[in-house]
Amino acid sequence: MLSIRNLSKTYGNQVKALDNVSLDIPPGMFGLLGPNGAGKSSLMRTIATLQGADSGEVVFDGINVAEQPQQVRATLGYLPQDFNVYPRISAYQLLDHIAILKGITKAKERKALVDRLLEQTNLHQVRKKAVATFSGGMRQRFGIAQALIGDPKLIIVDEPTAGLDPEERNRFHNLLADIGQHKVVILSTHIVEDVADLCPRMAVLADGRIQLEGEPQVLTNELDGQIWRITVDKQDVAATMENFPVISSRLQGGRSVLHVLASENPGAGFETVTPDLEDVYFATLHRVRQQQSSTQSNAA
Repeated sequence: MLSIRNLSKTYGNQVKALDNVSLDIPPGMFGLLGPNGAGKSSLMRTIATLQGADSGEVVFDGINVAEQPQQVRATLGYLPQDFNVYPRISAYQLLDHIAILKGITKAKERKALVDRLLEQTNLHQVRKKAVATFSGGMRQRFGIAQALIGDPKLIIVDEPTAGLDPEERNRFHNLLADIGQHKVVILSTHIVEDVADLCPRMAVLADGRIQLEGEPQVLTNELDGQIWRITVDKQDVAATMENFPVISSRLQGGRSVLHVLASENPGAGFETVTPDLEDVYFATLHRVRQQQSSTQSNAA
């Protein structure tokens, strides 16, 4: 179990990245959804002992992250958003080198580990190729391979599927699902589909705070009867957004499909739709923006 209590972090430019964040994350896949700038990477870096918090604590299996960082690192696997160690040496050589750095010094044991991880991430056939020549998806799978060295009990992956094509994304999903059966795996992302496909529990982080937490299906069911759809021409989008609480907009066949959050039918032209996790996410962000707007108005 990973326990996060009242965690706050403000950077030197007075940006409050984390504001009293509390979460309990059990074994299995846990999705942390949030837009860019929400504080996701700050939270991941704090859990991974790469930065300290101003207040609060993080405890994993009884180990306090701030007080015992070395013990946490010994049981941690981390794939950061900006993992870009792509030297012109083979995947096998690089993984072998990282294994040495992680304290696996016996050559026979290390060879067995490297071979197994390359097989697990479907990279064994390209083990002799330089990592610098890998595609984006192959690099991410290599990133997971290095994160799994040492059989970690806590794994953090930060925006792992951003930029991947659909085939590589599916391959990466299958890999994460296999890994996440018996470990605590935190999937930090702004891609709703990743969480919907993989995670039995999730939270939405926005404006440095946990805005929503629970099981995706339960959270989706809570929006039943509250999501309405209308299709309008491009020139009518602005007026519709001004008059109704629009939470999302997408193009379809050259026209705009808008989703509106309302407890009853907003008016002519609207039809009710079955909500999905994307509606949950956008409805939450809509509420956050309203709160921010209200706070700014009161301050003025």
